[in-house]
Amino acid sequence: MRNFAQLHRDVVFGRSGGKIIWQPRIQCWYSDKVFAGQDLPPPFTGMNIIEIYRRLKCSHRLYKWYNPCFRRIDPPALHRVEEKLNATDTRTTIATPLGKQVRIDRRTPNSPCSIHVKWPVASEAELRVATWIEENTLWEWDQERFDRSIREVGDLGAPTMYLPRMNLQDLYINTMGVEQATYALFDWPDTVATYFRAMDANHDRLLDLVAASPIEIINMGENLHAGTMPPSLFLKHHLPACQSRCAKLHASGKFVSSHWDGDCGPLLPYARATGLDGIEAITPEPQGDVTLEAVKESLGDDLLLLDGIPAVLFDRTFPVEMLTECVRKLIDLFAPRLVLGISDELSSTGDIERVRLVGEMADAYNAKQNRFPGLQETAVAPLTSHSVNNGVDARIIA
Repeated sequence: MRNFAQLHRDVVFGRSGGKIIWQPRIQCWYSDKVFAGQDLPPPFTGMNIIEIYRRLKCSHRLYKWYNPCFRRIDPPALHRVEEKLNATDTRTTIATPLGKQVRIDRRTPNSPCSIHVKWPVASEAELRVATWIEENTLWEWDQERFDRSIREVGDLGAPTMYLPRMNLQDLYINTMGVEQATYALFDWPDTVATYFRAMDANHDRLLDLVAASPIEIINMGENLHAGTMPPSLFLKHHLPACQSRCAKLHASGKFVSSHWDGDCGPLLPYARATGLDGIEAITPEPQGDVTLEAVKESLGDDLLLLDGIPAVLFDRTFPVEMLTECVRKLIDLFAPRLVLGISDELSSTGDIERVRLVGEMADAYNAKQNRFPGLQETAVAPLTSHSVNNGVDARIIA
C-alpha cells in the first residue's frame, strides 16, 4: 500500500517535488447507501469505508478518525436529559446554574442526520446559558484514540482535524439557525458579543491542546457561504477570528485551511488576508459561482487549494469528458499546491468509477514528476510515542 500519509504531509508543506494527492471525500455516497439499506455496487459490496478507499487506491481526509482525539468536557454543573417525544422527535434539556436550554431534534426517513425542530437557542436567556457553557467547558486529549486511529488508517492520509465553527457560523449552523441569528445580531448585540468572546476563549483553550498535539494539518470546519456571510459580516466577525487562529496555529508549525463552500465569489478577494495556508471545498462552475481561473487569481501561489472538482461532475448527468477536462485544468492551474478532491463530497447518485478515473489521472501526472523519488511503499512512521504537553496534564482548564 502506498504511503499516502507521507505524500499528504509533503504536498501541504510544500516538499512533494511537484506531486499532488488525490483525496476525494465519499462519506455521503457511502453513508446514504448504508442508511437506505442498499448494497454497495461491486466490487465494494460488503466493504467498510476504509476498505473502499484501499480498493480505490486513493487517500482519505481523516477528520472522522482524529477529531474525537479532542474531547469536549461539559462543566460538572451541567446536566443533560433526553426524552423521546414520539417516534421521530427527541427533546434534550440542558440544565445549568444559569438556566436551561431546550433542543428538539427530528429524525427523517431521508437522512441519517436529524433536523432541528427547536434550536438550542431561541431566546436571549438561552443565549446567556450558552455563554455560561462556553465559559466553563474543558478540553481533553485522548492519546489512546489517536494511537488506535493511527493503527486503523495511518497510511491513508496524515492525521487531520477540524476546529469548531467561529462566531456567526456557530450561530447559523449549530445554535440558532440563520434567521434567528440574524435577528439576534440586531436585537441582542451585547449578549451576542459576550457569547462570541466566551466562545473565543473556549476555542483558545482547545487551540492550546491542538498546538501541543501531533496532528499537523488543521481545518476550520466553517462551511463559509457568501449568501449568509457577505463581505460586511465577513470583515467584521469572521476575518479577525480567522487571523487570530492562524497566528496561534502557525506558531506551533501547523498547516491551516478552512472549509468554504456554497457561493464563494464575493469572499475570494479576501482569501490571502485570512492568514490561511489553504482553502477547502471552493466549488467552481457549473455547481458553484466561480471559475477555476478566478479561484487561482485569488489564491495565487500563496494558498493551497483543497478539492476543486464540482461534485456534480461525478454524476452521469454530465459527460465524463467534462470531469477529465476539469481535472486537467485544476492540475495545470494549481499543481503542486493541490490536494485534489471533490467540492464537496461524492453524492449518493455519484458514479464511484469516476473516482477511480480521477485517481488514474493523478497517478499519471505524479509519474511524470521526476524531481521526487516517488511514493514510499512502507507504513507511515509511528506517531504514538508523542506525549502531549511533554508529559504535563493534557487537560486545558478555563
